[in-house]
Amino acid sequence: MTSQPPPSRLTFFTDTAPDVGEVTEIVDGVFWLRMSLPMAGLDHINLYFLRDGDEFVVVDTGLGWHEAMETWRRVFKDNMGGAHVNRVICTHLHPDHAGLAGWMCRKFDAPLLMTMGEYFLCRLMAADTGNPAPEEGVLFYKRAGFTDEQIELYKSKFGGFGKAISPLPNGYQRIRDEDNIEIDGRNWRVIIGSGHSPEHACLYSDDLNIMISGDQLLPNISSNVSVWPTEPEGNPLEDWITSCHKLKTAIPEDTLVLPAHGIPFRGAHLRLSKLIKHHEQALERLHKHCLQPKRSTDVYPVLFRRSINDGNRSMAVGESIAHLNCLIERGKVERSLNEAGHYIYRSK
Repeated sequence: MTSQPPPSRLTFFTDTAPDVGEVTEIVDGVFWLRMSLPMAGLDHINLYFLRDGDEFVVVDTGLGWHEAMETWRRVFKDNMGGAHVNRVICTHLHPDHAGLAGWMCRKFDAPLLMTMGEYFLCRLMAADTGNPAPEEGVLFYKRAGFTDEQIELYKSKFGGFGKAISPLPNGYQRIRDEDNIEIDGRNWRVIIGSGHSPEHACLYSDDLNIMISGDQLLPNISSNVSVWPTEPEGNPLEDWITSCHKLKTAIPEDTLVLPAHGIPFRGAHLRLSKLIKHHEQALERLHKHCLQPKRSTDVYPVLFRRSINDGNRSMAVGESIAHLNCLIERGKVERSLNEAGHYIYRSK
């Protein structure tokens, strides 16, 4: 028998995405719920629930808003037959994934399963709601090159995270890399990635050759990888690239990937290689661009095709700094402060 060559493109579970609110059975006992999101440029999230005997396990919950609650109430009744949810698993802390975790856990008196880094950072960020923007954040964006008007906008939006989630339970069950979670007699292995969030959990079933990937592996877009004021010297891009290499060794090429956005697909290794190449090429372009000194807000043209506006500026500058910090750590760029108090980056 000769080995099959790797695929040259991704193959998708379906050619047409289901309607929002619709439930699709991927394989026996594994269900895909496509949920709407009220976000420009990202109008849906894929959530999953798994049969566990006469009960169910939910993986990611959607944004903490009324429409998602109403959709889940209908799913509990019509698709789960009123059965009990015995566990809620969140891949990571972002509100479109963990927004209804607290609500659902309280509704079913079910435990919440998360990694430690995601659980505690989620609670920490939710606790910022109602507080003024910290001086560390103001200084971070000033050094990045934000105008006074842009800094005022940051201040006005600060604390919005907690408004998009229901309060998490005060206790949780910690999951770790390489843990096995038994669901309906099958083991789902936890594979931890980093970069998009600090300790993102994917779930892989060897029996089914299926991985629920959250935002760690998406078919059409590259997940946001940003530096934030809470860790200004962080290097999440190197973490992200390392995680992509890790996933290539952790799952087979023909794994059916169930992503948080887009359509389930096969061709994981191909997609991971493209993601690695995408960022490595961006780093090369950025290194050349910084042969003349640049602020982080000056490098958008070599990193992004989309226009930068008030809605995406914080994510854009966070990604820019993530790439610049990566080049600093690799010894290719040096940073200094100019007279205006902005960080200036120059390639060595």
